[in-house]
Amino acid sequence: MKKIFIVTGEHSGDIHASYIVREIKKLNLNIKIEAIGGKSLESEGVKLFSDHSKMAVVGLDAFKSLFSHIKLGQNLVNYLTTEYQPDLVLLIDYGGFNLRLAKELKKRGIEIFYYISPQVWASRKGRINKVKKYVTKMMTIFPFEEKLYKEKGINAEYVGHPLISQLPQNFDREDFIKQNNIDPNNKIVGVFPGSRKMEINYLMPVFLESVKQIHRHSKKIQFCLGQAPNIDDKLINKYLDDFRKKENIEIKVLKNQNHALLSSSDAVILASGTITLEAAMYTTPMVISYKAPSLAYFLYLCVRYLKFISLPNIIAGKKIVEEFVQHRAKPELISQEVLSLLYNSEKREQMIHELSQIQNTLGEKVASKEVAKIINNFLNTPCHPEQSEGSI
Repeated sequence: MKKIFIVTGEHSGDIHASYIVREIKKLNLNIKIEAIGGKSLESEGVKLFSDHSKMAVVGLDAFKSLFSHIKLGQNLVNYLTTEYQPDLVLLIDYGGFNLRLAKELKKRGIEIFYYISPQVWASRKGRINKVKKYVTKMMTIFPFEEKLYKEKGINAEYVGHPLISQLPQNFDREDFIKQNNIDPNNKIVGVFPGSRKMEINYLMPVFLESVKQIHRHSKKIQFCLGQAPNIDDKLINKYLDDFRKKENIEIKVLKNQNHALLSSSDAVILASGTITLEAAMYTTPMVISYKAPSLAYFLYLCVRYLKFISLPNIIAGKKIVEEFVQHRAKPELISQEVLSLLYNSEKREQMIHELSQIQNTLGEKVASKEVAKIINNFLNTPCHPEQSEGSI
């Protein structure tokens, strides 16, 4: 029986891994799978070596957890090399931990497959050398990543972006409007201030002032705020309560409706992140902004390699969406851009067209199926040809 071990570091990785496991089982039931993961993998019958819930931490908490990460890594290397002895290890995202793990496992002769690449194209490009040394096969979710790796002699393959198959579709705008008591004659502007406390604290004041300025120009707009499921109500209300009292502007807070809101909005204001790609796949006109502590932004400038911060622009290789970052994260700029996307039909249609081209660039590959096929083919090929394509 062939054996696989999967390593995820956070909730999204656990979900992606569960889709892959499901597809692998369709191809071959004679495979044993264990993992570091969460409930999604458990629901697929995967035995967990450890739950990843304590791995996905940032800031001071990440520093405090450093020793537990090191201990976990040591225990895992020992388990995999002396007891479980997998035919391959599949690493998913979570570059800091996974690349160090890849080094230790590769030294011990274990084949390393990687899905959802560390963002070497955005910062810390030196990591690409680690990938070349320690990863047998890199499976990328963006076409430009495949090109970047192949130029460095790394065995890489574009497998499609998971959103292509996993993003919910077929939302009915009329149902959304009725469900949330929105005037059907009003335009809808979705506001997404982020999924981290720091993002909320830095962007909410900017986005709310933008809402105020948009409302000043047009009273025929309904504003809806998409609240990330991990964000506490108190943090949102800290800003909204005071705003509502002062401005008398209605902002509906919607939970667990992010995709419906993205799909149904006439325009959206977004914190930079994966949600910008989700909006692009719904071809919803957008304005992107980001703001962080000055020191953090300075450090980002020191390590970045790309001109753009948002995925739609990075994938397109040109600016199709306005990015208002740091000192340019100003309400007057954001509000003007939103209004132009709402009322300048030529500009609006041009952006919708450009966003539809992103879908064409990403193609129609179902990532989980592609990854499962690559792994299954590798396990069933005695000579393992993947090793001969310059990966080491």
